[in-house]
Amino acid sequence: MNLSAIIDLLNTLPAVQNLLRDLENGAAPGPLALPRSVRPALAARLYLSQQRPTLILTGRVDNVSVWRQAVESWLPPAYAPLRFPEPTPLPYERGPWSDRSRTERLHTLTQLTAAQHPLLPAPAYPPLIVASARALLQKTLPRRRFVTATRVWRAGQTIDLEKTIAEWLQIGYEPVSVVETPGQFSRRGGIIDIYPIAAPLPARIELFDDEIDSLRYFNPATQRSTDLPDLVDSRMDYLLISPAREALPGDTRPLGEALTAVAPLRENDLPSWQDDLPTLTADPGQPEWNNAHLEYYLPMLYPQPDSLLDYLPPETLLLIDDEAELLTAVRELHQQAEQIAQEQPSLPPGYPSPLFDADELTAQLADRPTLDLGEGDDNERLTADGRPPTADLFAVGGQPSAVLADLFQPGPRFGGQVRPFLTHLRQAQTAKERTIVVSRQASRLAELWREEMGGAGPEPLPELTALPVDNHPAFVQGSLAEGFTLVDRSGDGREKVSLNLLSDAELFGWNRPAPSRRRAARPLAPEAYFADINAGDYVVHLEFGVGQFMGLVVRFVGGAEREYLQIKYSNGDVLYVPVHQADRLSKWIGSEERPPSMHRLGEKSWKAAKARAYQAANELADELLDLYARRETIAGHGFAADGEWQAELEASFPYQETED
Repeated sequence: MNLSAIIDLLNTLPAVQNLLRDLENGAAPGPLALPRSVRPALAARLYLSQQRPTLILTGRVDNVSVWRQAVESWLPPAYAPLRFPEPTPLPYERGPWSDRSRTERLHTLTQLTAAQHPLLPAPAYPPLIVASARALLQKTLPRRRFVTATRVWRAGQTIDLEKTIAEWLQIGYEPVSVVETPGQFSRRGGIIDIYPIAAPLPARIELFDDEIDSLRYFNPATQRSTDLPDLVDSRMDYLLISPAREALPGDTRPLGEALTAVAPLRENDLPSWQDDLPTLTADPGQPEWNNAHLEYYLPMLYPQPDSLLDYLPPETLLLIDDEAELLTAVRELHQQAEQIAQEQPSLPPGYPSPLFDADELTAQLADRPTLDLGEGDDNERLTADGRPPTADLFAVGGQPSAVLADLFQPGPRFGGQVRPFLTHLRQAQTAKERTIVVSRQASRLAELWREEMGGAGPEPLPELTALPVDNHPAFVQGSLAEGFTLVDRSGDGREKVSLNLLSDAELFGWNRPAPSRRRAARPLAPEAYFADINAGDYVVHLEFGVGQFMGLVVRFVGGAEREYLQIKYSNGDVLYVPVHQADRLSKWIGSEERPPSMHRLGEKSWKAAKARAYQAANELADELLDLYARRETIAGHGFAADGEWQAELEASFPYQETED
């Protein structure tokens, strides 16, 4: 969906023109107090008018996807907002960053670095980034180190292949046999495949001796350069290879050696930072090097880390969704980080906070043009914890200015009633008011309007690249969170409606569903596996069979206190299972009239029972395969094609469908 034609109207407003003039002159306007439905549109207008890097900052993490999708709807198709995500683990948690989070973060940092690189052409348009407070506070690789680790390759360039591959290993690229995902490379004689972290597709480098003969993209699914998606040319003028990790593997050896020298003895076999010491001291590319927790050591690897702001040029425009919400998120994030740090069983010696203090970012923000789109700071609420410096972090001017906000009024609500909606369209047409309807049922609404007008009327549009020139309303297939009514007061003092923007929220009372995102399964705590097991229940151990759970006991082993699950077996045998191995236990499920027969430790009957179950499962699988094969040979019934009314029914479903 593209609504870029609507924001051209905003440029005609004197209040917007004054705002643009203030920003160009370096003035700091007060909070704009805009309705939430208007903020993405104005952000897109400011970005296009200013033509400089822009960062949209929101407090809540779940608002980032909504903001990115909303701003993208108001921009021309060539403009694609970037998302700078937050790490997957919480602060102080030793956990791997997801591939998606790591790739998107590095993609954004690469784009910012490339835009300021002297050997690369200027980008077609400045970057537009959407980020949360947590992503902004997260420490990352210093920009100077990122730039020195970035290389630009061109055809005809002479390279030292062995040295180049060693450099790739140092900056986080993984050697594989077949390149499929970003951050991988492979070598086959004089042909090298590499998937740069910020490239749309992997690149194939053909060498003639030690000279680059050709550079071209290829399709990772077919491994062919002639089978590419539309709008992607296999030829390239240059190849940009930037780091594939925010913590570079080539920088870890000094830290690994220092931690090895002071690491205390392990008191248990629970996962710990000490498990990473062999990989921190190993050379990248060796078989033993595979550290998924490398970014956990970012605060220790670089004594002077950077934030996203350090990668942005000084003229970057910072747009704040809502300052009060943002400041609350910053404060809560630091409080949560302190609590998590206290709950950790152990941290590496001298482990600093992975987040910047609010005061550390104040100096960087002081000289940057900043604009609050929301209501401003609620000082009484934000300084109640006695920490006023945080409240001054994103101070962006004086009192809220309602000059622009007063021009936008909530649209009328129809509650799903078609007749009042059609009457409103007819009245707006008579008053020569421009009306645009953005709906997931644009086809049906346009049909109803044509029936109302006796057969004459516009067809639904997939996007709105130009404003309608007649008095007919325009119907756009798409979805907005909410519409608004734009009032023009620039004439003789009387109010005139310049635009009626209606969405499903006004027509039917629906809200736009938040963009769905596949969530990776989170690891369960060991206690979750026996939370529903009580003393006296029968349990099944993966290796020893059926026993009776006697309870949680404490034993002293090697001078340390540890918790165990006590399992009683036949003939008085007792098994003590460490709590961190509780996933090997499951509750016995069977008839409640008769208890099961318990096994003895070490006897063969349990292995025989597992073998019989395995055989029975194979027999059931064979039966199912035979059943499915016979079903495939049976002629089915051919149903009629989907009709207009079925499409309307599907479009009327007001919720986000599940993945199934």
